[in-house]
Amino acid sequence: MKRFYGIIVALIGVAILVMGIVFALQANTGKKTVADEISPIALSGLNAKYDTVKAAQEAQAAKEEPGIQAGQAAPSVMYNYLSSQRALLGSAKSNVALSGFVMMSGTVDIVLGIGLMLIGLALYMKPAA
Repeated sequence: MKRFYGIIVALIGVAILVMGIVFALQANTGKKTVADEISPIALSGLNAKYDTVKAAQEAQAAKEEPGIQAGQAAPSVMYNYLSSQRALLGSAKSNVALSGFVMMSGTVDIVLGIGLMLIGLALYMKPAA
């Protein structure tokens, strides 16, 4: 019966290992896609660019927001531009962070899969008592 459990544990380990490899590959693809989408901006400069746009948008909002809320003015083109830039750069930041999380999950799955495979093989090879 231990041999049967060993085979089951090893097969689960193989399945987790495969999923970990898939996660790692998908994370790299996702990060490359984000880098291609924001191509004038390097991934290393994404946080700095976001912080710059955020500060500019908040300054613009401080000037225009009271008039917009009172219904006396419409948002300017610059306000709309900075707001959309902030939203898009924020989305890119979260996508990069998500791909990092998926990569870490893939790495954990790979280690876990290898461990389960070794445990399953050990159970399979262990002589019956």
